[in-house]
Amino acid sequence: MLVYEYKLDGAQAQYARMDEAIRIAQFVRNKCLRWWMDIPGTSANDLQIQCGHLANDFPFAAQLNSQARQAAADRAWQAISRFYARCRAQAPGKKGYPRFQHDNRSVEYKVTGWKLDPDGRHLTFTDGCGIGRLRLVGTRSIESFPQERIKRVRLVRRADGYYAQFCVQAERQVQHVPSGQQVGIDLGLKAFYTDSTGQTVETPRFLRKAERRLKRLHRLVSRKYDTRRKQAKRPQSHNYRKARKKLAKAHLKVQRQREDFARKTASALVTSHDLIAHEALQIRNLVRNHHLAKSIQDAAWGRFLVWLGYYARLHGVPVIAVPPHYTTQACSKCGVLVPKSLSTRTHICGHCGFMLDRDENAARNILALAVARSHQCSSRNSTAGQAETGLV
Repeated sequence: MLVYEYKLDGAQAQYARMDEAIRIAQFVRNKCLRWWMDIPGTSANDLQIQCGHLANDFPFAAQLNSQARQAAADRAWQAISRFYARCRAQAPGKKGYPRFQHDNRSVEYKVTGWKLDPDGRHLTFTDGCGIGRLRLVGTRSIESFPQERIKRVRLVRRADGYYAQFCVQAERQVQHVPSGQQVGIDLGLKAFYTDSTGQTVETPRFLRKAERRLKRLHRLVSRKYDTRRKQAKRPQSHNYRKARKKLAKAHLKVQRQREDFARKTASALVTSHDLIAHEALQIRNLVRNHHLAKSIQDAAWGRFLVWLGYYARLHGVPVIAVPPHYTTQACSKCGVLVPKSLSTRTHICGHCGFMLDRDENAARNILALAVARSHQCSSRNSTAGQAETGLV
């Protein structure tokens, strides 16, 4: 499934109707969630049926396309099914009990309720919300796909405007050029990662660089906030909303910078190697360290690993995650454990005298563990194949 995204250009009245469609989708999702809470044994099909009852009981809900209401019910069931799955797996910690949504920012249409112009430059919504015809701003060529291959159209509201996402049923094919190179990477904060050859990629620190402006915008939002309006249950002033929008745009810029860096770094790493090894990090546990939590979140290791897995599947390159235990302490030459604190940046083995950068030593250990695991899996598969053919 490919996702093509365009920015939407329309009138203020159309933006207001898009907001109304998003609110209706949130209303349907929350009503379906309440139905599941009140009636034990409710299934996904029951929630789909409930969408029709909501359209009959609430005239404003009937304005939204029927399949868009079903998509909102599907979102409620996804939260419910995730909760059930975690309970069955007896996952430690909280199981993620479904919550009511108060800040929904998107509505999803299926194959009805919208129409794409043949030139691929305009999108028209035909349901009762009255959004109408919008211009698509972007360089994608969505018109090259048959319309029956477009399975979803999402309206997404962000701080800098409204966007349309087209989910196209297609597969992206990439021919990987073998390089004969295998690499292990050690993710860190001083350098974003250090590989087993000693190459490093510096951490961009987007949040740290934008922190001064973000703090100023936060102070501006605080000054514009009026507690008397809140107590009187009146909306905040126009200047307060403008300050909030500036702050949201600044945070959105940092988010996009991180995403762009993660994608480009992962793509470059996959295209130049035939095997990649990294530590199986539990980032959720690492951010419990309040001294390092902001830096870990700013590095965005999780997004990088997600894109690394995506590009690896696209190129057919194996990515192996190995346990992180003792990868920093063990000597990559003789295997003897050399205890060291976090402040010790150089690995010096007292047994063989091997001296190397701490992160490069860890990257070499990670690669060695991944290669050993890969050989074990291949030998196990070979033995199983011989047993099936009667050669063993």
